[in-house]
Amino acid sequence: MSSAPDPAPRCERLPERLIAHLDMDAFYASVELLRHPELKGLPVVIGGGRRPSGPSPDGVQRAHARLRDYAGRGVITTATYPARALGVHSGMGLMKAAALAPDAILLPVDFDEYRRHSRLFKAAVAEIAPVIEDRGIDEIYIDLTDVPGARDAVDDDPLGGVRLIGQRLKQAVLQATGLSCSVGITPNKLLSKLSSDLDKPDGLTVLMPHDIPHRLWPLPASRINGIGPKASARLVELGIHTIGELAATPLATLLEAFGRSYGQWLHDAAHGRDDRAVVTWREPKSISRETTFERDLHPRDDRATLGPIFTRLCEQLAADLQRKGYVGRGIGVKLRYDDFRIVTRSLTLPQATRDAAVIRLWAGRCLKTVPLERRLRLIGVKMASLVAGDGSPPDTPAGASESLPLFDDPPAP
Repeated sequence: MSSAPDPAPRCERLPERLIAHLDMDAFYASVELLRHPELKGLPVVIGGGRRPSGPSPDGVQRAHARLRDYAGRGVITTATYPARALGVHSGMGLMKAAALAPDAILLPVDFDEYRRHSRLFKAAVAEIAPVIEDRGIDEIYIDLTDVPGARDAVDDDPLGGVRLIGQRLKQAVLQATGLSCSVGITPNKLLSKLSSDLDKPDGLTVLMPHDIPHRLWPLPASRINGIGPKASARLVELGIHTIGELAATPLATLLEAFGRSYGQWLHDAAHGRDDRAVVTWREPKSISRETTFERDLHPRDDRATLGPIFTRLCEQLAADLQRKGYVGRGIGVKLRYDDFRIVTRSLTLPQATRDAAVIRLWAGRCLKTVPLERRLRLIGVKMASLVAGDGSPPDTPAGASESLPLFDDPPAP
């Protein structure tokens, strides 16, 4: 199999669309470094809970926990680039990370602060380019097609205008938050997502179709957003490792191996084709809250601990619904046991709500249908079947004060 198809000819004019993907650099860690500037340049991991680090001879880091002192089952939410250089990454268990980088600093997560900085950077971008698709707390797509100046040539560079817009976006984010971001600008969302990661951190990558062969085809096929572990393993079985090798694979081979829809998508993605629009609003399907325990908790033996945790999750879910302007009728719970099995249960409420007491009642009823003999690693609560509205809460249903056999809050002393 050839390594890549013949390079495409160089484009002489700007594409019809100009789409940017803006991705904040190590977002949670960067926010923490604003508050702890003494940690800049050091390996820092965000996740789990704070652990006392004990005396430290270096003085500077005395107040911060070290990864080697961590005991629990938490996972890394994010890490600074010096920490990543030691082999740790988001999603890795903290105990495993401690074996790789025992001297890394461990800081707890602070989602309220991360959300505040998220709002700040998105508002700054909107002042320059208002057509934005929100993809999460630290990334957005931006349609630059009709932004004034984006199509202007600068010093005989047809891409000069869009480069200046990219620099303006980065500078606006820096001024609003004190944080850096990386921006990829291409003709579509798929290429922009790939490009924003090419020159991190603090990168600006403008990539056009003629750049695909030398910039993207050498990359692993798994770098394409939408190619997961299972698809990657199947591609390897077919002798396909890079995006270029994927682009060189006959369409018929991909259709036979992956089916009509996904096989066609793989073929198009490898050639940089994507016609998705920037979507400025998408109704959420559900809103959830969950927590992983530092140690396994037994539904009966640890009832006094589980009860307040479960109630707090319901209250946080209600607050999320209130803030986002939704009510819902589908309540569900999620449990992960100590053997890593996951069980979910759901019920349909008689009336849409976002009232914390009502959510707590019905989530508790869901729990009555779940086996609770094993210890638990995680518990979560979800509201689905969402509709926008003021969500005036109904009167608490009859039976709201009934005693639940499990996860009840213990009586006040």
